[in-house]
Amino acid sequence: MKKITLIILSLIVVSCGVKQTQSMLSNGNYDGAIEKAIDALRTNKTSKGKQDYVYLLEESFAKAKARDESSLNLLIKENRPSNYERIYALYNQLRNRQERIRPLLPLPLLKEGRDAIFPMDDYSDEIISSKTKLSDYLYSNAKKLMASKNKIDFRQAFDDLTYLDQLNPNYKDVRSLMDEAQLKGTDFVHVYTKNETNMVIPARLQDDMLDFSTYGINDKWTVYHNNRQKTIKYDYGMIVNFRDIVISPEQVREKQFIKEKQLKDGTKTLLDTNGNVVKDSLGNAIKIDNFKTISVSIYEFTQFKSCQVTAKVDYIDFRNNQLIDTFPISSEFVFDYIYANYNGDKRACESDYYQFFERRAVPFPNNEQMIFDTGEDLKAKLKSIITNNKFRR
Repeated sequence: MKKITLIILSLIVVSCGVKQTQSMLSNGNYDGAIEKAIDALRTNKTSKGKQDYVYLLEESFAKAKARDESSLNLLIKENRPSNYERIYALYNQLRNRQERIRPLLPLPLLKEGRDAIFPMDDYSDEIISSKTKLSDYLYSNAKKLMASKNKIDFRQAFDDLTYLDQLNPNYKDVRSLMDEAQLKGTDFVHVYTKNETNMVIPARLQDDMLDFSTYGINDKWTVYHNNRQKTIKYDYGMIVNFRDIVISPEQVREKQFIKEKQLKDGTKTLLDTNGNVVKDSLGNAIKIDNFKTISVSIYEFTQFKSCQVTAKVDYIDFRNNQLIDTFPISSEFVFDYIYANYNGDKRACESDYYQFFERRAVPFPNNEQMIFDTGEDLKAKLKSIITNNKFRR
């Protein structure tokens, strides 16, 4: 019974696979049908149960080949250099399709007493010829694009040269042209700060904010410099204008409160409402937990100081000295330090509060340190602005 069930399941699976392959063939997805049939024929290819796949593979191969050859004839007759890439791809597609089927051959058609027909052609000359034409076209087209002064043209040239280098490694001077296209297609951004406040901005904060190696924001076509280089013509500027810095006075806030808790303190004899000892069924006095109330008086001190830095980020187009956009940015750092002492039994408060009893007052950070401590948040917000607002849209 188990064997019969497995056979039935196998037949159902084969039937579904054949229908899917037929559907692909009917919808013009010839290569999809070919792959489906090849997968099915990798095992037991000569069995009767696989005959439908052999027929489908034969028909799909013939139709796919005819369609590709028809497309090639049209593209070749048009005689347009822009068709070279498609021509090269089609010749490779014709060859690769044959190579996928070749390991399965021969494939017998049992009812007809013949092998399925798969005409195999040698496309090596056509592939070499179309590859040469495509390489020449990509090279000449990239050279034309690089005669432009438009950075977008250099980027297109770089992409064409990259493809050419993959297609035909070490072709002429492609590598050096790629370096040139990369350089001339890149937007260089000079980033610097301005201080419009009445306070001194710590040099280490400015250096830290402009250390773009920690931002990870340089991309394929945009490079940020905080130190202007004489050999580079900058396309854009990004100015971090510090507008205002507000630092609160140093404050110590005091608070006193009392905590109480019930703690177990041994046991006692259970008495009824009349003051008599309550006994169990054996005549023994019943014992219960005895609780006592403990309390602690806590004196809490909070050292508080805050710093708020307000700035704006200006995007400048150096090509016309025009303001592109402005983005507000602000950050606040709070120094908030708690310590405490107590009278009474400290067990009356939560154990995680004990840490404050072990502390003592500490010196307040100076103003320069407070300003610097806003840096991490400012950097995160600056990175977000740069990431979400590209210079060239």
